[in-house]
Amino acid sequence: MTENLEIQVGAALRAQNKKLATAESCTGGLVAHRITNIPGSSDYFPGGVVAYAYEAKVALLNVSWDTLHTHGAVSSETVLEMARGAKKAFEADIAVSVSGIAGPGGGMPNKPVGTTWFGLVTSTGEWSRHFCWNGDREQNKACSADAALQFVLDYLNGGLA
Repeated sequence: MTENLEIQVGAALRAQNKKLATAESCTGGLVAHRITNIPGSSDYFPGGVVAYAYEAKVALLNVSWDTLHTHGAVSSETVLEMARGAKKAFEADIAVSVSGIAGPGGGMPNKPVGTTWFGLVTSTGEWSRHFCWNGDREQNKACSADAALQFVLDYLNGGLA
């Protein structure tokens, strides 16, 4: 049986002496919740931000209004700005962000329900990923939290170029 993603992420962060911050929208803090379920996670998790509304993304994570109006909250551009903001705010080595349309409403032809973007920002690079889940709201949030943790783990294990 493999360990939970949050256990693997925590062990890798601890081994590499790195700190992780989160910036979440559609997951509502689920990624941070899972990380902090691990005893001792304060060693590598200084904190996270749940920024659901545009105003919160701007005020707390320094996402630009131009980015939000041009690309929308659910975009590569926005999640990268969210991650940059979290990395800076928490003086972390790594920041992961997530923004998506959990459902059941809110979808559009070019961004259907389930569309989710993830950002990862470190001192050595920036990456984004995109998925489209097919579950209900709770399932989409759970899949998104898994994907965010996997993104961090992939980076820590040298899987991002």
